Amino acid sequence: MSPVLMWFRSDLRIHDNTALAAAARQGPVIAVFVRSVAHWHRHGHGANKLDFWQRGVKALSEALAGLNIPLLHRDIDDFQDAPAALLTLAREHGATALHFNHEYPLDEQRRDAAVIDAFTQAGLTARGHHDAVAFAPGELLTGKGDYYGVFTPFAKAWHRQLTLQRLALHDVPAPQPPLALEPDRLPELPALQDPPVGAHWWPAGEEAASDRLERFLRFRARHYAAQRDFPGIRGTSELSPYLALGMLSHRQCLQAVLGENDGRLADGEHGLTSWVNELIWREFYQHVAVGFPRVCRHRPFQAWSEALPWRDDEAGFTAWCEGRTGYPIVDAAMRQLVQTGWMHNRLRMVSAMFLAKHLLIDWRRGEAFFLRHLVDGEFCANNGGWQWAASTGTDAVPYFRIFNPMTQARRFDPEGTFIAEFVPELSKLPARHRHDPPSDIRHRLNYPQPIVDHRVARQRALDTFKSLKND
Repeated sequence: MSPVLMWFRSDLRIHDNTALAAAARQGPVIAVFVRSVAHWHRHGHGANKLDFWQRGVKALSEALAGLNIPLLHRDIDDFQDAPAALLTLAREHGATALHFNHEYPLDEQRRDAAVIDAFTQAGLTARGHHDAVAFAPGELLTGKGDYYGVFTPFAKAWHRQLTLQRLALHDVPAPQPPLALEPDRLPELPALQDPPVGAHWWPAGEEAASDRLERFLRFRARHYAAQRDFPGIRGTSELSPYLALGMLSHRQCLQAVLGENDGRLADGEHGLTSWVNELIWREFYQHVAVGFPRVCRHRPFQAWSEALPWRDDEAGFTAWCEGRTGYPIVDAAMRQLVQTGWMHNRLRMVSAMFLAKHLLIDWRRGEAFFLRHLVDGEFCANNGGWQWAASTGTDAVPYFRIFNPMTQARRFDPEGTFIAEFVPELSKLPARHRHDPPSDIRHRLNYPQPIVDHRVARQRALDTFKSLKND
């Protein structure tokens, strides 16, 4: 039988991998990983995600070796080079087919369409599979036949149309007879702009992902709804990096919930159903990228917001990036991001809204900064979250809803334990002062005064948004 190519991208696992299972049914498999570091840099991915990706590929190579599937590596400069690189590999090894799992941002869609076209013209087969979502984009539509632009009706349709068949797990392929082909050694990454945070924060691979899922379900999942908003508590799943690069599938997560929640996803244990809702949010944003491609072109989902007069405030932006805004909860969040490559979800909302509303700085600048540092940086979720906070996106928070960072801190970090961890200059203060230290204490500790007054900034944002909405 002729060999079949399996093109791995953001699906770095052998368990429950739709394209890998399909390739293995067709013939002996040769795995391929095509790196495009320069293109990924242009897309804004930084050292943390690229390092995690690289370590994930190494773990994948070891897992594939146990199945006698060699993993080959190729480097390209741009996505447009992918068709030629893959065709060359197919011809070198006599492969007649290529399988891969779909990715949904616009550039990735175009790349994959070009690959399919090139293989078809060469008389070969290239097939994409919908693996990262329960429903392919276009399967869930409104009564008018449009893509959903609001989450709640999307989620209701998702639950209503979901079947157990859509959540069926794909078996790991059986080991195949060894091929007369040695796997490639993965070249080291070229020098990166920032050093990665280190593997101790985010061990890569399926084993690490499976271990984190098991520990989350055992110790935290039932308390997820009650604890997920408190950054000083380890109350979230911490699985987003593994989902972003496919070291774990959404089906594995949902099947685990079914097993813990008497076969239910929409009701039962509130902690479990709240977490399911977050998984649906991930899928929703992937549908949005396909149904509303303007969000992939640096444009807002809400057309009226394109005319927002964002401020040019380099000093403010730098203070925000460095965690020196004078608002301890915002500064703790930003320092967590830079130091660990991750940020607690509640604080993603707080820090994003601070940039877009308090400082009136273009949300796209913050979106890019997050993507550069996040180990779980993934376009659809990152873009969707930023547009929500800036009131420019789907389900956008009303423009007049502006988080008060002090209120958020007192509510979700009441003792200031999270602030003390990431803003250590405030750690010796009593809890009542950690959220908003008095001016003299700030000066003594070399901690900045607030770079903007909350009430003044709030009114400025209200006036700016209101004037545009009334035009």
